[in-house]
Amino acid sequence: MKFLTYNPDQAYLLPPSVREVLGDDHLCFFVHRAVEQLDLRGFEQDYVEEGNPAYHPALLLKVWLYAYILGLTSSHRLEQRIQEDLAFRYLAGGAAPDYWTLNAFRRRHGRALNDVFTQVVELARSLGLARLGHVAIDSTRIAANASRHRVDSVKTLRAERAKIRRQIRRWQKQCDQGDRNEAAGQRLAAEAIAALESKLEEMPRRLERLRQQGQRQVSRTDPDSRFLRDPRGFTLGYTATVAVTEDHLIVEQRVSQAPADNGTLVPVTDAVERRCGERPKKVSGDCGFFKLSDIVALGQRGIDAYVPDPAAAREINRGQRMKNERPRIRHPEHRRMRQKLRDPAGREVYKRRKAIVEPVFGILKQQRGMRQFRRRGLDKVAVEFALATTAFNLARLWRLKPALR
Repeated sequence: MKFLTYNPDQAYLLPPSVREVLGDDHLCFFVHRAVEQLDLRGFEQDYVEEGNPAYHPALLLKVWLYAYILGLTSSHRLEQRIQEDLAFRYLAGGAAPDYWTLNAFRRRHGRALNDVFTQVVELARSLGLARLGHVAIDSTRIAANASRHRVDSVKTLRAERAKIRRQIRRWQKQCDQGDRNEAAGQRLAAEAIAALESKLEEMPRRLERLRQQGQRQVSRTDPDSRFLRDPRGFTLGYTATVAVTEDHLIVEQRVSQAPADNGTLVPVTDAVERRCGERPKKVSGDCGFFKLSDIVALGQRGIDAYVPDPAAAREINRGQRMKNERPRIRHPEHRRMRQKLRDPAGREVYKRRKAIVEPVFGILKQQRGMRQFRRRGLDKVAVEFALATTAFNLARLWRLKPALR
C-alpha cells in the first residue's frame, strides 16, 4: 500500500500561510475585518500611559468574540486554545495572553462591550439587514453560577444561628472541664470560639440583606440571582430578554432579575428604537408580556402590537374560540387586540413570532452553551450576555452576507 509521507516532527521549511490552511472565507477572518471597522476608543480610554504595555483591545476583543461564537466561555480554556488553535493564533497575532488577562478584559470593559453590540447592529443595518419590519421579543431563564442549596432564608439563618450558639457552648464547656494547664488546647478552643462568634456577628447583616431585597431566599454565592419560575420549576438565575428581527438578528438584549415579563414590552421596544434610530413597525410577544398599559402605549406610538392576553393565548393554542368569557373586556385597545388575533392575517403574524425568536435562544443555549453564566453578579452576567449576543450577530452576518467573507 502507498501512503503519503507522515512525520509529525518534520519542521516546515517556510512558515505556512494561515489563509492557505483555513481558506479565505473562514469565520476568523470575518471577525478580524469586522472588529477592525469598530470604534474601540471606549476600550482605549481605560488604559494609562504608565506601566508595562498591555495587549491591544482589538486582539482581546477578537479572540473573545470568536470564542463565544464557538461556545467557549472559560478564560482558562481560551488561553489553551490560543496556544493550540490556528484561527485563535491568527486573531491573537501570535501573542499568548494568559487567562487572567483575558478575564480582566471581560471584567473591566462592560460599557464598552455593550457599545460593541450597538456598533455591530449598526453594521448590520448598513448592509441592509436587521430591518425593523417585525420585531419579536421574548425572554428565557439562564442559571446563575451558584448552588441552589447554598441560600439564606429566615428559617435557615435562625437554624444556623442556633447551631453556632450550641457549638460555642460546647467549646466553652470543654474549656471549663479540661485541664487548665494544657495551653495548646486552651488556645485551640479560644480560636474556635472566636471564629464561631465572628460568624454569629454576621447574622444580623445577612438577615438585613434578606429583608432589604424583599426575597424569601437569597443565594450566598451570588446574591443578585433570583429563583425564577420556568417550565421545569424554578431556576436560580437571571432573566435574559432579546428583541429579534425577521432575519434573526438581535437588535436588543438585556439581563434582569425580573420574575415576570409583563411590564418589559415598552422598555425593550424603546431600547430597540434607541439602538437602531428607528421605531419598529410591528412588535410581537407571548402572553407573558401582556400588560394593558403597554399595549395602549405602543398603539399611541403607531406600533402594531401582537401580544395576546392569557385567555387569547389559550384560544390560539387550542385553535377554537372560547365561549362565555369572564370578565367582560371593556377597554377598546384590549378588544381590538382580541379581534386582531382572531383574524387569520393577524394570527399568522403572531405565529411568526415563534419562528423568529425561538431559534435564537436555541442556538445561544444549546450550541453556544449559554445555559449557565460563568460570572456572578448582575453587572457581570450582563457583560457575558452582551458578548454572546454580539458574537451571535457576527456569525449571522457571516452567513447572510457571503460577499463579506
